[in-house]
Formats: sequence, C-alpha cells, structure tokens
Amino acid sequence: MPMNLAFLASHGGSAARHLTTACRAGELDATPVALISNNSRSPALEWAREEGLQTSHLSSARYPDPDELDAAILQVLREADADLLILSGYMRELGPRVLNAYAGRVLNIHPSLLPSHGGRGMYGDRVHRAVLEAGDTRSGATVHLVTAGIDEGPRLAQQEVPVRPGDTLEKLKARVQAIESELMLRAVQELVAELKPKEART
Repeated sequence: MPMNLAFLASHGGSAARHLTTACRAGELDATPVALISNNSRSPALEWAREEGLQTSHLSSARYPDPDELDAAILQVLREADADLLILSGYMRELGPRVLNAYAGRVLNIHPSLLPSHGGRGMYGDRVHRAVLEAGDTRSGATVHLVTAGIDEGPRLAQQEVPVRPGDTLEKLKARVQAIESELMLRAVQELVAELKPKEART
C-alpha cells in the first residue's frame, strides 16, 4: 500500500505541489492526503482544495495555546491517516506531540548546506544573505528530518550550487530554488523505500 503524505505549508507550498505531481505520475509510491496551513490566505490551501486533499487552517490565532495547536495538528494528521509529514515552506515550529508521534517521519528542506547557516531565525532570504555576507563559494539545499532542535535533525540529502562572483541575493536564491523540488523528491523516495519494509513487518 502506498504511504500517505500530509503537508504543512504557510505560503505557496511548492514542495507539496511537486510531490503530489510525482505521486500522480507514478514517480513516488505515496498518496497525498492532507494539507494544513497556518495562513488562511495561503495559495497552498486553495491549490490543495482543488486537488482534492483534506485541508485545514490551524493557526495560533485560532489556538493561542501552543499545546492546543500541537494537539489540533496531530488530530488532523491522524484523521487523515498520514504516514509522512512534509514541511513545505511552513514558517512555524512543530510541537512535541507531532514530533513524537511522527519521529523520523517529518521532512523539511533548508536553503543552505547545513549545518552552515541554519538555526533559529534562519530562513528564506536571511539564509541567502548570510551566505553572501560570509563570502562562501558554495551553497545549496539540505533535506533533513525535523526534530526539536531547529535545523538540527539528521540530514537525508544535500545538493550544492556555486556562489558566483557578483551574485545578488535574488540570483543565488533562484539557483538554490531550482534544485529544491527534485532534491526533496529524491529524499522522500528514499525514505518511503526505507520505511516500507518496516511497515510490512508491523
């Protein structure tokens, strides 16, 4: 049986879109089942509804208590029978309930070669700016398992891109973004293949 994928997204949800396309093209032995967003105006929510995924808007505005938000997210994931959780540009930290329930099954992609330029407050343009300011000659993207430590989980896949002389933030960002979707797909394919034999034994 294919594994069920759920997604957390705050904005466009590019990873969710790419993985869903791969599932439906037979490139990934999984089924997209749900998308949760903390942003009611997220384009990812609209897209997920059109694709027939279960959708939920769960935010700190609706659940001011972080523990209640954590529990609400976990409830949606369990109702959707999700096996893997993919963070697709999700701009919030996960709580201990979700992290414990899905230990080893939550993936995120970070726009640098971790452990460089990771950690709290390092996301999006801040990462690319830090790479340029550090004078690095290479950057890239890293897919990692999500743990309680920000960007500290085991690294599953990395791919480098060059930092070229005269690069602007936008040029470097575009170069990194160009590799992210396929890198995430390869990491999910490998994790699904690794977990499937274990699922068969349980």
